[in-house]
Amino acid sequence: MDKVPITVRGFADLEAELKRRQQEERPRIIQAIAEARALGDLSENAEYHAAKEAQSLNEGRVLELESLISRAEVIDVAKLSGTKIKFGATVKLIDEDTEEEKTYQIVGEPEADVRAGRVSITSPIARALIGKGVGDTVEVVTPGGGKSYEIVGIQFGV
Repeated sequence: MDKVPITVRGFADLEAELKRRQQEERPRIIQAIAEARALGDLSENAEYHAAKEAQSLNEGRVLELESLISRAEVIDVAKLSGTKIKFGATVKLIDEDTEEEKTYQIVGEPEADVRAGRVSITSPIARALIGKGVGDTVEVVTPGGGKSYEIVGIQFGV
């Protein structure tokens, strides 16, 4: 099995979600199934079928979380430094077409959230940025077309 790079914060979030699903969601769903069973005929019992589906989805996510946690390679970005972009770097970019400034942190796939400024190490933009430094220009092919960015800042430990 391949190791999954992840930040300390991302790993803590996975563990918290796993704990919540096992200790809160699982008992709540079991209770819902028991209450639906008490209503009688299960073949036409919408509450029962909804609760069983919720149980299936929850247990699937629990298995996924356990797998991610067991394969996680936790990297403490606070201990990283350098002048080249690598995993954990927070990168400030200028879109050369719109002059818009964007800031992204390069993180593991399980914790990526573009709206929060965290891009996956496997994303096209992260792959284009790895190994580059301040002043470099990168071309990124996105689903919306090609983009050109100038790197104006690199920070670690944010």
